[in-house]
Amino acid sequence: MQAVVLNQFGEPADVLRIESRDQPVPASGHVRVRMLASPINPSDLMMIRGQYGILPELPATPGFEGVGIVEASGGGLLGKFLVGKRVAVLNGTTGNWQQQTTVPAKQAVPLGKELSVEQAAMFFVNPATAYVMTRQVLKVPRGAWLLQTAAGSALGKMVIRLGRKYGFRTLNVVRREEQVAELKSLGGDAVIAASPAELPAAVAEITSGQGVPYAIDPVGGPLGTAVVQSLGKGGRMLVFGTLSGEPLSFSPRDIMTPDANIAGFWLSNHMNLLNLIGKLKLVKMVKTLLRDGTLTADVGETFPLDKVCDAVQAAEQSGRAGKVLLSISE
Repeated sequence: MQAVVLNQFGEPADVLRIESRDQPVPASGHVRVRMLASPINPSDLMMIRGQYGILPELPATPGFEGVGIVEASGGGLLGKFLVGKRVAVLNGTTGNWQQQTTVPAKQAVPLGKELSVEQAAMFFVNPATAYVMTRQVLKVPRGAWLLQTAAGSALGKMVIRLGRKYGFRTLNVVRREEQVAELKSLGGDAVIAASPAELPAAVAEITSGQGVPYAIDPVGGPLGTAVVQSLGKGGRMLVFGTLSGEPLSFSPRDIMTPDANIAGFWLSNHMNLLNLIGKLKLVKMVKTLLRDGTLTADVGETFPLDKVCDAVQAAEQSGRAGKVLLSISE
């Protein structure tokens, strides 16, 4: 079979290779999945560069999420039940950018046929992160402002639709002026293309000087710092990414004076804290919100596995139309 292999960390287009491997044999409690498609997420690119929170031993295959068909079980009731079923594959160890992969059976989530292959491939990382942050961690109430940076991303658009569905208002920060009209048409209550230096004043004007009670930031650096300085009294902020590669830098008084709170969020950690019932409830909710269009993502270009270097370059192009996918098998 063919697999994308990473032998050293570095720029994705420079270090990824296609290699032939033997078909993997699933261990006890594991399943072998024939992969159909997998998205290229920022977390994948960060791992390839050696910048992610948890790094694999090399050589390794990237790809944290995707969709496939379970073709074999290494044993166990769940594994046998999954054989022949289409599943979302949550994979932090063996990687999904290959024609066949193995994962623990509990990390293969059965999906119905109502979702397209493309939406099934993007089933969990962005949808679950958007839902959990806004509805389960921050629990943003109706009418309240939620500020988000990188609002033009796939996850950012999901947050806008969650706001429309659950009644909270989104204050969306983007890099490019041309994104403003698009996000307003999706239902963003306020959309601004502001520099870090301009952001606190712009937020104060929109919120009548109150600042925002809730914020989420995947960027960090000067922009994330400006979000900290835009928090209102008792404001809560979740940091869930490091797209800028730079740290937050602010005075302790920026959080002391408004009695604000800043916390980190990583979906992996959150999932590890949930019991089985909690995980099943979350999966059911994500499925429901995918079906009604709230948590769907735009699909941009699709590349075959052997064009992975072209795919990772396309995934980092500014202004791309949607998520870049690897089409791995029929």
